[in-house]
Amino acid sequence: MKSALERRRATFQRGHRAEWVALLFLVMKGYRPLARRYASSGGEIDLIVMRGDTIAFVEVKARGLMDNALIAITARKRQRFSRTARAWLSRNDWAATKTWRADAVFIARRRWPQHIVSAFELEMQ
Repeated sequence: MKSALERRRATFQRGHRAEWVALLFLVMKGYRPLARRYASSGGEIDLIVMRGDTIAFVEVKARGLMDNALIAITARKRQRFSRTARAWLSRNDWAATKTWRADAVFIARRRWPQHIVSAFELEMQ
């Protein structure tokens, strides 16, 4: 039986792998990476990517089943995510003229990644 530390370590490693898979998937779709694992204001954004005039703040969720990934972005997570996106935007003045959105990439075993454009609204207040 795995210890709590071993389970946390395995979860952390699975999250890192999922972020790399999501990043490669988005690059293949024409997105350019701007930041990875951006942390600020008590939150973290897994990926920040850009394509054309659109900046996508991306939440990556890796779950055993796709349905479990779809429900994993809670209201509290969306609030912290939006606060962190506002912090990133405040440090990157050039991004003020771009379109911003919150995307999600869901990763499940033996499935292609699922990219959800505008998965939820960014709270910009």
